[in-house]
Amino acid sequence: MKKNAIYFIILLLSIALLGLTIIQFIWIKGSIDLTAQNLDDKVSTILHRTKVHMEELADYEEGVTQDINQVKGQNTGIFRRDIDPVNEYLRPKYGTGRFITWRSDPNAAFDKINLYELDKFLKKEVKDENIDLDYDYGVYSNTDESYLILNGRYAVVMGEVNGSDLQVNRSLNRSEYKIDLFSETEDSSPGQLRVFFPQRTSFLIRSSLGSLISSLVFTGLILFCFIYTITVIMTQRKVSLMKTDFINNMTHEFKTPIATISLATDSILSPKVLSDDGKVKRFISIIKQENKRMLGQVEKVLQIGQLEKKDFQLKIAEVEVNSLVSDAVDHTSLNINKLGGDISLNLDSNVTILQVDENHVSNVVHNLLDNATKYSSEKPKIHVKTKKHPSAVEISISDNGIGMSK
Repeated sequence: MKKNAIYFIILLLSIALLGLTIIQFIWIKGSIDLTAQNLDDKVSTILHRTKVHMEELADYEEGVTQDINQVKGQNTGIFRRDIDPVNEYLRPKYGTGRFITWRSDPNAAFDKINLYELDKFLKKEVKDENIDLDYDYGVYSNTDESYLILNGRYAVVMGEVNGSDLQVNRSLNRSEYKIDLFSETEDSSPGQLRVFFPQRTSFLIRSSLGSLISSLVFTGLILFCFIYTITVIMTQRKVSLMKTDFINNMTHEFKTPIATISLATDSILSPKVLSDDGKVKRFISIIKQENKRMLGQVEKVLQIGQLEKKDFQLKIAEVEVNSLVSDAVDHTSLNINKLGGDISLNLDSNVTILQVDENHVSNVVHNLLDNATKYSSEKPKIHVKTKKHPSAVEISISDNGIGMSK
């Protein structure tokens, strides 16, 4: 697979994963928003019912004062009594809406709100709407610009406000749940009923916590598989390129020994060489060395499986560098002489033994010499030398070939 194609697939998968993550985020946010809207609707219904209930109670005040006094035995009014409400006693007699004193004097009704009735009614409404959350509530006076009632008790007006009340005040001030009392318009309202849920945010998060966790888990799994798959693809691509390069190198490295063996064989068959035992032995030695080199290449082919299993090991041994270079030059000289070229050798006597893999180092030297021969436009002229450095050994091969870019 081409490199651009892999990058294109990575881009597509990244876009798909990003899109999936965004969609999941939108779904979860939508779920939270839906839960929030449901809660807002329920609280709005509670506030409206409470407002209507309080106004209905206020409608009885003028017509039932004497009857209330008879029931309670004191002149206190319906909004500041210590016994249970007498609505069930009074409603059949007077009926809802017969007397509307709060409409002519809203502040009078506002200042006489019954703590017990308000607290009981709110608790009932919250329970009926299945809202299992703690809440704070307060009755705010527009005239006094302060809260008259906080959580079922009269708020402190004089003196220092304690820390608890101060925190409740701040919470109620920023609450979005509020409704005007004893007024048909906001401008004529004496105040508001406000409700605040301290745990609203955590409640909304908990409502979608299962979806959020499962989304994170599955997205994490997909991301892990995505990264792992890309890693495998890149690794396989590298292995594929290595195999291609390996096959090309093997083809080149097999051709050179075969050509050298062919030249050595032809030379031995020459009548002049057959009569010279020294030359025959030299060419036979070259054939033997090149045959050994070919066997080494066969071993490299077998090592491909070991490379994939990561079980590959170099065969480190003591190698006399000058001898290795000298043998490589000797073998290459047959081809150089056939082309009418020349090869020279300059060995540093201080260069001796190194701990290396002889097969691989030999291949490096032979490949450089083969390329110097192959890519010479004229008769090849090659110079080989070794040099000792404090912490390294330099093997340099120069030629008169066509060269290569940096």
